[in-house]
Amino acid sequence: MKTFIPKEDNTERMWYIVNAEDKVLGRLASKVATILRGKHKPIYVPHADVGDHVIVINAAKIRLTGKKQEQKVYYHYSGYPGGLKETLLSDLMEKRPEEVIKRAVKGMLPKNKLGRKMLTKLKVYSDKEHHQEAQKPVPIPAEMEI
Repeated sequence: MKTFIPKEDNTERMWYIVNAEDKVLGRLASKVATILRGKHKPIYVPHADVGDHVIVINAAKIRLTGKKQEQKVYYHYSGYPGGLKETLLSDLMEKRPEEVIKRAVKGMLPKNKLGRKMLTKLKVYSDKEHHQEAQKPVPIPAEMEI
C-alpha cells in the first residue's frame, strides 16, 4: 500500500469561528495554531498546508493571566542604531487588540514560508462583527474546544 501524501490543491478547508471573550490568550493561541496547521486532521503532514481557516471575534475581551497586562513588552528592531521600539501589551490592547492574538498565534507557527502562508488563514476582529458570513463559519467542535 502506498503512503498517502496530501496535496494543498485538493485539501478541503473548513471555516471555524472562535469567540475569544474570557479566554486565556496562550491557550486560545495554541488551539488556533493547531487548527491553522491542520494537526487536528488525520491527513496532517508537517511539510504541507492542510489546515483550516479561523475567525477570532471579541479579541478586545481576551483574558491575560499573571502580570502580563503591565509587564509584557513587544520589541521591534528596525536594524538601525537606536532603532529598538518597545510596546507594552496594555498599550497594544488599547490600540489594536487583534494584533495581540495575531502575534501569539504567529509565535506558535513554523518560522518559514509555510508558517507565513498559514497565518494568512487567520482573521481576527476586536468585536463580534466579522466579514466572512459568506463562508458560513462553524463553531469549533467540542473535542477541539478551548
